[in-house]
Amino acid sequence: MGIEKLWDRLDSETRQWFVDNPGCVILPRAVVAAISKATGAELDQDRHGETVLSPSDCDFIRSEAERHDALRSEASSPR
Repeated sequence: MGIEKLWDRLDSETRQWFVDNPGCVILPRAVVAAISKATGAELDQDRHGETVLSPSDCDFIRSEAERHDALRSEASSPR
């Protein structure tokens, strides 16, 4: 199951982690555990408990990070 399908079910801290780390290709165990806890989804993990993101997951995360940055810039720009 892709990150895009799980996004709305993730807690705000996990979504923020993705926005803060848009270039990450391998998810640390703590993030994988947070995703599983929030969504009930079991992600494929390697022997270290890490998950490799697909290219489409990486594209989605980068898009969300860019959208978040744009919203932050709009909110902080003087009117």
